[in-house]
Amino acid sequence: MLMFSSLSPAIRQYLIITGNYWAFTLTDGALRMLVVLHFHQLGFSPLNIALLFLFYEIFGVVTNLVGGWLGARIGLNKTMNIGLGLQVIALLALTVPTAMLTVPWVMAAQALSGIAKDLNKMSAKSSIKALVPAGSAAAEGKLYQWVALLTGSKNALKGVGFFLGGVLLATLGFAGAMWAMAAVLLLVWVASLLSLKADLGKAKNKPKFGEIFSSSRAVNILSAARLFLFGARDVWFVVALPVFMATTLGWADWAVGTFFACWVIGYGIVQSLAPYLTGKKAGKVPDGRAAMGWAIPLAVLTAGIALGLNLENGLQAILVGGLLLFGVLFAINSSLHSYLIVSYAKEDGASLDVGFYYMANAMGRLIGTVLSGWVYQTSGLAACLWIAVAFICLAAIISIGLPRQAKL
Repeated sequence: MLMFSSLSPAIRQYLIITGNYWAFTLTDGALRMLVVLHFHQLGFSPLNIALLFLFYEIFGVVTNLVGGWLGARIGLNKTMNIGLGLQVIALLALTVPTAMLTVPWVMAAQALSGIAKDLNKMSAKSSIKALVPAGSAAAEGKLYQWVALLTGSKNALKGVGFFLGGVLLATLGFAGAMWAMAAVLLLVWVASLLSLKADLGKAKNKPKFGEIFSSSRAVNILSAARLFLFGARDVWFVVALPVFMATTLGWADWAVGTFFACWVIGYGIVQSLAPYLTGKKAGKVPDGRAAMGWAIPLAVLTAGIALGLNLENGLQAILVGGLLLFGVLFAINSSLHSYLIVSYAKEDGASLDVGFYYMANAMGRLIGTVLSGWVYQTSGLAACLWIAVAFICLAAIISIGLPRQAKL
């Protein structure tokens, strides 16, 4: 505690925000795994299980758009704490008797969880902008490092959350797991209410509701690129890939789940290291050219995986090896984008630009998720991969319009 109090105010606030984000992410990852496993045990069809997450994704689009405006008006401390509180309510809503766990009830709880998740994420990412002073290459380097660490650690912990969900279900049961997570998150919420700065991220000039759409050319271009980048991942990653592994490759359910959890953890670690992989040691801060440049090898790799599916021998090795390389390249692309949006966001009311950007991110995920199930069912995994290639190429082409120099 003495060591914590000796840190600078900015570092203390960053650690509090990161701690909040970590605690939330663990419950978010665990909840996803708990819902899938528990409702599969209850006999829900795959379609019904997928429907349980539909509102989670849809409300992510709406929340990011409105949440950025809300954060600029009332402060990011409030939107982050509202997110934590809503997640506690969502967890408690799932402690009802099994007979009440109908599809509409769980969809409503998942909708609350989706709103909570994106309020928390938008608040965490936007807060960093307010904590790092702008105006120099060193400041931009620190901003990139802080954003990468926050984003990477979040994704690594989401993978840990997948494991946690399975452990909690096996030891405490579904309702017991919900009570345990709600209790821990409630303590985090109370600590956050007492420790976050009251005016964190609040805009000096109250933005009007009509300002939820960004007026920044750089933010709009980056948001469009982000939509296609994440649509490219989810079009083959969400439904098509796990089903392909289970049916065509013959993997057991536990093997598929373990692989995805490890993949997400590794993905998060690479995101945290992205500044060191993209020029930090040489004192370079990435710009729009980097966003375009790193998308090109990702597109080439994805095309290679699609072509590899036509080979009769070594299919499993090609897919697993390709996935590992895809995770590295996609993590770097994602981390670059996450830094650029915080850098491009205006100083006063950064959450408006960040919220708009993550709205595009959520829209890309929604489109990718829907296409993943439909295209795989009609045309197979290779078709999903070729759509991913097209989406990544579009992201690269759109990125050509980004500023050619880092914002200093």
